[in-house]
Formats: sequence, structure tokens, C-alpha cells
Amino acid sequence: MYQYDEYDQKLVDERVAQFRDQTRRFLAGELPDDEYRMLRLRNGLYVQRFAPMLRIAIPYGLLASKQLRMLGHIARTYDKGYGHLTTRQNLQFNWPTLESVPDILADLATVQMHAIQTSGNCIRNFTSDHLAGVAADELVDPRPYCEIARQWATLHPEFNWLPRKFKIAMSSSTTDRAATRVHDIGVHIIRNEAGELGYTIYVGGGLGRTPIIGVKIRDFLPEADLLSYCEAVLRVYNRLGRRDNIYKARIKILVKETGPAKFAEMVEAEWAQIKDSYLKLTQADLDRVKQHFSSPAYAADAASDTSYAQQLAANSAFAAWTRRNLKAHRVPGYSAVFASLKAKGVAPGDIDAAQLAAVADLADRYSFG
Repeated sequence: MYQYDEYDQKLVDERVAQFRDQTRRFLAGELPDDEYRMLRLRNGLYVQRFAPMLRIAIPYGLLASKQLRMLGHIARTYDKGYGHLTTRQNLQFNWPTLESVPDILADLATVQMHAIQTSGNCIRNFTSDHLAGVAADELVDPRPYCEIARQWATLHPEFNWLPRKFKIAMSSSTTDRAATRVHDIGVHIIRNEAGELGYTIYVGGGLGRTPIIGVKIRDFLPEADLLSYCEAVLRVYNRLGRRDNIYKARIKILVKETGPAKFAEMVEAEWAQIKDSYLKLTQADLDRVKQHFSSPAYAADAASDTSYAQQLAANSAFAAWTRRNLKAHRVPGYSAVFASLKAKGVAPGDIDAAQLAAVADLADRYSFG
């Protein structure tokens, strides 16, 4: 999974300190509500009818055991003992006090987690296939591409005040488990006929009150041009997206009203002006980020272990469970195991502190932590 470098940690720590002071000033009456609202939203904090809600990013759907235990600690200490996992690789706490949120963010920073840009009219956290890095059907690991784009998007001054929230998802698998076409930008990592790595780009997808499937605006974008093309899409949207009606402010409405062909034409024209700029990725850029996603020490003889096949034959209940809860892994002898959060009588997605600790223990015992 992604490991912070000194710049990541410094940015997150400084953000915590900034928000702590902003919250202090708001509670003291020194910062008006309308000014504080924009600041708290960009730190993942909503103030809802009954209590604040804090949304925390889970980078590309992957958590370390120490992060799971920290989330359990936060649930017990600051909330009602549980959190809620969302469909876009976030975890939400629905009952913290406003005063405690800076402390929560400080605790998260100690385990390389944050809530930056998980809400507000900005580029939200990047999402990917929840099996990224282990999926048997993926072309390449999409997480380094998500991460290099995340570094570009974080605190981006031009796109911090968009007409509406903006969500980007990436996938490189034959099955689109990231649901890229219901995102504002969907990126499919592919190879062209010459064997070159690049991307198919979709725009204008979204759910909500007006569900729309995104449209393809580029069949093949070279690997080096990911950031510049995303920037071109966002510039067109930021310039032309509606700000007078919150229900018509998403890029999906702009694409629908403009027409996919015209929208693609505007993006291409914008891209032509910036594609050869500093935004062009080099191999050194890609290699630097890929180094943050090292593979665990898989056992070389895992595929030769016969005990699993014996259990399948001997235990019909276990065999039934495996059919529903295991997914193919790219490394022979391994599987991805699903733990359901759809227990009867519990809101789907809710997970309590004891369950977080139990999953952490399982991860340590069976899944490299």
C-alpha cells in the first residue's frame, strides 16, 4: 500500500494544525460561519441536522492493520463506537463533536490518513478497483496512476472552488469494478495495438438525482499525458459549469447540454495548449510513485499447498462460503477474501470498533498486515 514520504506527512500535519486554529476561531466567534463552512468541507467535515459527520479517505480502498485499529480507537473515543464504509472508498464517522474533530484528524495523521478534499466543491479522493494490485484480470496496478494524480490534485489552486464536487476513478481490469463510467472522469488504463500503455477517457458520469453514464471522449491517451488531459477537462468544466443551480452544476449536465462531440472538441483545444508543459509525466515520475507500492513477500510454494483443496472437499459449508466470498488473485495460491458488511438488522456498511480490531487481527495473521 502507499507509504507517505516526508512531504506527504508534512502536508497532512500542517493541514491539521491549520484546521485546529480555524475551528478554535470559529468556536470563539472570530470566524464567520460562511467562511468556516468552506474550510471545514475541504477537511471532510459536514454539519448535519443532528451532529457533525467526518469523511475520511481510504487511499484506493486499502487499509493497514494499524489504520484499522486507529479507526476503531476513534470510533470508541470520539463517536458512538462505529463508523460507516462508503461505496467510494471512504469511512465516515457520524457522531463526533465539532470540538473533537481536530483531535481526530491529528490521530489519523499518525497512521498516514487524512480527510483532505473528501467533501466540498473540489477534486475528491481518487478511487480505484477495490482489488487493485491483486486482481487476476488487471493489466497493470492502477494505484500509482491514482496516486500521481492525487498529488497533482491536492490543494490545486485552480480547482479548489469548482462549480460542484468532482470525482475521478481509474481501473485497468477487464471488469470495471471501479465503476469508472459513473464518475466525472473515468480512466481505463489500456494498451494500444502497438503495445503502448495509455488511457481511454470517459467524462460526464454520475449518480444522484440525475444518473448518467459517462461518454468516451478519447480512445487512447498516451501514458505521459494523464495529468495534462485531466487538467484540460477540468479547465473546460470550471469555465463553463453552472454555478447558479446546485442541481445542474455537475459536469454531467454540462456534457449533456453541450453534447459529447462539442465537449471533446473543447477539451482537445485546451489540451493542445498545455500537453507539452510541466504536466507531462516522465518515466522518472512514474517510477518514483510506483516505488511507494511495493508487493508483499508472497510465498513461492503457495500454489502447491493441498490443504485448501482438502478443506473444500471435506466441508460443504466452507466450500459454499468460498464461492461467495473469494475472488481470484494474480499470485497463484492466494485469494482475495471478502468480509460482508450487510448483516441483518444493521445498516449496510456500518462497522464497529470490535469488528475493526478483528479485521486488523485477521490482516496481521493472514494478509501481510
